[in-house]
Formats: sequence, structure tokens, C-alpha cells
Amino acid sequence: MPHRVAVLALDRVVPMDLGIAARVLNEAYDPAGARLYSVTTCSLDGRPVRTNEGFRIVVDDDESLLAEVDTVVIATQEPDEQMLTTGELPAGLAAALARIGPGTRLVSLCTSAFLLAAAGLLDGLRATTHWSLCERFGELYPGVDVDPDVLFVDNGRVLTAAGGAAGIDLFVHLVRSDHGAAVAADAARRCVVAPWREGGQAQFIEHPVPDDVDRSTSATRHWALGRLAEPLTLQDMARHAHMSERTFTRRFRAEVSASPLQ
Repeated sequence: MPHRVAVLALDRVVPMDLGIAARVLNEAYDPAGARLYSVTTCSLDGRPVRTNEGFRIVVDDDESLLAEVDTVVIATQEPDEQMLTTGELPAGLAAALARIGPGTRLVSLCTSAFLLAAAGLLDGLRATTHWSLCERFGELYPGVDVDPDVLFVDNGRVLTAAGGAAGIDLFVHLVRSDHGAAVAADAARRCVVAPWREGGQAQFIEHPVPDDVDRSTSATRHWALGRLAEPLTLQDMARHAHMSERTFTRRFRAEVSASPLQ
């Protein structure tokens, strides 16, 4: 019997994130060619859901589905003032979450980590959300160990993913955890995504380039920017900065949070 998954869509849902679970999990097959997951989308009272993209989505099921499945996924919402300031759950959501059985796996995508935290489901656990919201998340829920650097966090029963495509990473990880690396790799291949993505959210955070200071690499960075068409080497840049390659690399990373050869 396939592992049953319910994706809960709430108002202001992000359409791309709403479809990620089905897109990845529906590509996981057993050796006989049968799907390993059954993914269904539901909403509170089964009503149409307003997206953040100017259209509505009609679903076939209501929140009663949450009591019947093996995994519940809460799709990303565009955050509003209530989510970011009060820590209160939207009307009807607390009762819907109360339907979820104690053995059911829970997955939050991006901002929906705020909802799990508001329900007390992340207390004492490590979790993540979109990097731009992690500071606010930590202020609002000090009982949660917020990790702003990772793409997702797996606590066993409860998993949280960062924003956007990090949901793809999380669901490929779920397939790998449930059925092994080969099945996950096949599913990732069918979705034309990497079976494992290196790095975390830190690579997507904007880091301002520091002002010129004594012994900075700033002058060499400006010099190199004017020569992007040339095959510059680390030795070239270190020579221009009048530093050893090791010193130049260390200072460049400290100032820019990246390697000079990236």
C-alpha cells in the first residue's frame, strides 16, 4: 500500500511549493513500477484556496484527511502580519492540526514552520525556515533551535525546509530515508534535479562587499572586476594585492564570505 501524504493548502499559498511534494514523491516507484506514495491536497473545509499569485485552487478534500494519512505537509504561505508578529494560528488551523495522529510525520515548507511552532510542535527541536525570516522566527519562538544555514532539518517525525527549491531537497531526502538512495536517485532524475545538493542557505544570503580598509583585498577585487574577460589566477590576484596566496585567500573569504576562485 502506498505511503499516504496529505498536503494542506492555506490561504496565500505559494503555488510552486504546493506542488513540490506531489512532483517529487509521485516519481518514486517500487521495482514492479508501482508508486510508493499517494499524494492528496486538502484545505480547511475543502474550500477553494487563494494563492499569492492572483488565482484560486480548488481541492477535493477537507482537513479530515489529516487524520487518515501517514505524512502531513503544510505548504508555504506568503507571510502576513499575524504570522510574523502574534505567533497565533489562523482560524480553524489549530483544530485541523489536532486531528493529526501522534505517529504521523509532519513536514513544513518555508514559512509554514511558523505554524508548526505556533502549535507547539517544534518546541525543543532544531528547525529552519527561509533565511530572511530566521531572525524573526527565533525571536517569536525562543524554544525552537533555529538553524538559518541549512536547506532542511530532519528531526525524525518532524521535518522543516527552507524556502523555495529547498522543498525539493527535503522530499528527495524523504524518499532516500524511506526507500534508499537508488529509488531517490531515480526520482530525482525523473524530476531533473540533483539527488543531493551541497551547501545550505548561507550561499544565497546577500553579503555586502566591505569598504576599503588597510590591508583589504578591495583594491584587487575592483582590479579583477575590470578584467573578467581575462584568465585571472589566484597567483595574479595575490601578486596584485602584494600578499601570499594563502593570506589573500584568507582575507578575501573574511571580507566577501566566498572563495576568490568562485
